[in-house]
Amino acid sequence: MTRHFLSAEAQARYSEARLEAIKEIAKLAEVESCAFVVVSGDVFDSNHLDRQVVVRALDAMSSFTVPLFLLPANHDSANAASVYRSSTFLDHRPKNLIVLDTFAPVAIPGADAELVGAPWDSKQPLEDLVAKACAELTPAGNTLRVLVAHGAVDEGNPDQQNPSLIRMASVREAIASGLIHYLALGDRHSVTRLDPGDRIWYSGTPLVTDFTENEPNKVLVVDLDGESVKVEARQVGFWTFLKESFPANNREEVDAIAEWLEAIADKRSAVVKLSFVGTLNLTEKAHLDEVLNHYSDLFAALETWERHTDLVVLPDEEDLLDLGLTGFAAATLEDLREQARSDGEAGEVAQDALSLLFRLARAGS
Repeated sequence: MTRHFLSAEAQARYSEARLEAIKEIAKLAEVESCAFVVVSGDVFDSNHLDRQVVVRALDAMSSFTVPLFLLPANHDSANAASVYRSSTFLDHRPKNLIVLDTFAPVAIPGADAELVGAPWDSKQPLEDLVAKACAELTPAGNTLRVLVAHGAVDEGNPDQQNPSLIRMASVREAIASGLIHYLALGDRHSVTRLDPGDRIWYSGTPLVTDFTENEPNKVLVVDLDGESVKVEARQVGFWTFLKESFPANNREEVDAIAEWLEAIADKRSAVVKLSFVGTLNLTEKAHLDEVLNHYSDLFAALETWERHTDLVVLPDEEDLLDLGLTGFAAATLEDLREQARSDGEAGEVAQDALSLLFRLARAGS
């Protein structure tokens, strides 16, 4: 996966962290004596990838000592152009890697368990693939059966006309009747429990991808038997995406922003989005710019959240005296000062121009 806000240098480190997360999952599976590992869709961000991306991912997956099952989903669907059907993938995949590209049950070696996949063969299914998978099943008896699926559920979903929504009432009925014992879901990037009996979970994402994710950098360790299930989230990724809003009305509040940024431990693996609300004079705004410029060189990315920022820059008399401008420059400053008090885009442009004029005048003094 790529992130548009990362520089080439930061994107390379983020991509490497995604490969390291795969290896961390393999280590965790071995420590926990897991019978298998399953990824519930979107293993790859696209079916159209550079060869290097595929072979490096497969090399990381070769560290697994247990069976590893991958489900095709909307980003890497099992269509004619599927990455899973490419010669690169087929020639280099580890022997214990199995793609769940059909609805046929797959037995787990050495365990009384089987997996049933609900693979996507297009970007947009026209039916509930979980219901389709369950329609072919008979009760599992003493065999533990895990259904692996991807997509949105109907409960709480505003798009009730979407034919691919997973119908939760049918899933609960399948669990109650013994057709399946656990539904491993992918699509949401947040760890999400959908069943009070712990048999339906979204496992989230093993490396954070956005600011809105709940419990990112996690995988789920599931201890399942015929009568009970225990689910625990475990950390495997270590990047952070942080979003924060600050008041900005004086130098002390700008210093508090700097202190908050400084306190973040691993800055090279942190993506930060900030918004500001308040009014600053030119000297204080220049100080804020200096703080942001300094920390933008330390973090993987540091952005201002413009849509949630309401920061007014108005020069005071002390600013004007400090500049010592005369003639045309002084007249321009006064014009910008008046325009900066207006609302809308013109006021914002004038405030930016004031800040630039202030920085240039200070640099030349």
